[in-house]
Amino acid sequence: MSSALPIGIFDSGIGGLTVANAIRKILPNEQLIYFGDTAHMPYGDKSPEAIKFYSLKIAKFLLDKNCKVIVIACNTASSHAFHELIHFLGDQVPIINVIDPVVDLMVKKGDNKKIGVIGTKSTIRSDVYARKFKLANPDIEVSSLATPLLAPMIEEGFFDNNISKTVINSYLSSSKLKKIDSLILACTHYPLIKSEISSFYKDKVKIVNTAEIVAQHVKDRLAELKLLNDQPAKKHQFFVSDYTPSFAKSTRLFFGEKINLTLKPIWD
Repeated sequence: MSSALPIGIFDSGIGGLTVANAIRKILPNEQLIYFGDTAHMPYGDKSPEAIKFYSLKIAKFLLDKNCKVIVIACNTASSHAFHELIHFLGDQVPIINVIDPVVDLMVKKGDNKKIGVIGTKSTIRSDVYARKFKLANPDIEVSSLATPLLAPMIEEGFFDNNISKTVINSYLSSSKLKKIDSLILACTHYPLIKSEISSFYKDKVKIVNTAEIVAQHVKDRLAELKLLNDQPAKKHQFFVSDYTPSFAKSTRLFFGEKINLTLKPIWD
């Protein structure tokens, strides 16, 4: 496999662009091909069967684009579809989720006693973080809370204002998150409200930005496979399964610059 091939990344919408942006920063020579399944977002209220179906379709699309690795830049898809993709495509391309790198790193650090997790209803319902931490270190206590209003609020541009402060504070005041020492932002939208969350905790709780951890893991994995590209990157490509001008405008918030989206329905 050639190191010049692109990195494939997908999410239910634009939240995964936070992961793509983190990968771009740490791996500037890599070409990215991103797919946002905007026709079916959010995945948080979809059934596991639907999420598996959508994820497999998208992964096959990225495979057809000759991606050398596929990153599931979505906690919900990582929770429900990772093993499905490994089963069907794992012998063709390495597949990375956004959960395992975070759990592995936090367990290795060994300074976490009670960890809070916030994410979509589907991610929290899967209990994936609690199960993985229990397997890795039974002494770590995990408290999970579904925060379903946060992702749509962020996509509509409601953050760093009174509306977002009210919603965020209401969620974080939950008794489930009392006395935590770390909080995992288990949705790729949430890095955009990291400062507001830090402000709520007055910097007394470590806020875990999963995008940066996943980006470093992608770099390490590519180095291990001898697939790091040392030549200037080709132009990044961004695909969506549904397109609206307002959606295109909001991508700047997640990727840090204006990008051109290509409409690509893949459900036929």
